[in-house]
Amino acid sequence: MYLHYQNKKEISELLKLSSYRFDSDWSLDKNKLIHGDNLKVLQTLLSNCDLKSKVDLVYIDPPFSTNSIFSIGEDRVSTVSSSLSDKIAYKDKLTGSSFLEFLRARLVLLRELMSDKASIYLHIDYKIGHYVKIIMDEIFGIDNFRNDITRIKCNPKNFKRKAYGNIKDMILFYSKTSHNTWNDPLDSFSEEDAVRLFKKTDANGRQYTTIPLHAPGETKNGPTGRAWRGIFPPKGRHWRSEPKVLEELDKAGLIEWSKNNVPRKKIYADEKQGKKKQDIWEYKDSQYPVYPTEKNLDLLKSIVLASSNPGDLVLDCFCGSGSTIQAAEELDRQWIGIDESIEAINVTKKRLAKIEKGLFSSAVSYQFLELQS
Repeated sequence: MYLHYQNKKEISELLKLSSYRFDSDWSLDKNKLIHGDNLKVLQTLLSNCDLKSKVDLVYIDPPFSTNSIFSIGEDRVSTVSSSLSDKIAYKDKLTGSSFLEFLRARLVLLRELMSDKASIYLHIDYKIGHYVKIIMDEIFGIDNFRNDITRIKCNPKNFKRKAYGNIKDMILFYSKTSHNTWNDPLDSFSEEDAVRLFKKTDANGRQYTTIPLHAPGETKNGPTGRAWRGIFPPKGRHWRSEPKVLEELDKAGLIEWSKNNVPRKKIYADEKQGKKKQDIWEYKDSQYPVYPTEKNLDLLKSIVLASSNPGDLVLDCFCGSGSTIQAAEELDRQWIGIDESIEAINVTKKRLAKIEKGLFSSAVSYQFLELQS
């Protein structure tokens, strides 16, 4: 896949060595909050900080090409500056091919920083997201595309326009290789799920369902292909467990026999950790954010848990209010947050100051850096 547009730069030009430095020495043992143009910061991380192939998870929530200016007032967050006291949080003024190349340049650098087990989640909206997917196919390879996740962001709206209401945005999920970290996230069962999926009740009042004791694939020579209680698995299938294990399950009361003497395994609702997470997520953002386009913290925690492990390095180069780095901090990951807006940096610092770590409620430890030429 390749998207053609004006002023598209060669990758070699994007990967040129950086002449920039940070205002303090780079400390390998501390998390980082960095103020500066993220393109220059990413180039510097590659050139001067030995971070090539070291980042284990990337989440970014870049501008959405809305041609808007987002501001922070004394008591509100807005998409326009409505008073002299408002502070500009960030400008989202790039559109068309200029926006696409702005984003592509950063994605090229992020891929270089990512480890072989790394994934990237890019949060974008429906108006520009399909063009962004083609760019990500080009950079990461279509074989490394994992999901187009629909995120329900708000309650239904009743705007008067000749189109359906928009309550969603999208998250594009890619990995660098096929060896990406994946912790197979689960959603909790709701009461409705329990009633729908576990329709039977035993003598103790526990809800359960049953599943076949056999699985696809014929095993002629192994124990799972042999008869159990005089019963062979159906043609083309094998027992899920050896006959001696099936015997133990039956003695424990975990096998249900039908009227036709067909055995099935009991699965209890209170023993299941949850159901497999699907590609439609409902994580609504706060109605009263402290920073424009601030994202739901539980959304970020879900991503961090699914695609990284404790001690892994998480990077967000559009860190905004700091939701990603709070999620990483609370889940014992290392992190790097980057933003060009000093308002975003100040909001993130306040967020970090509210997180207490450890048995003695110590403050979060991190290194703040400014990019300098």
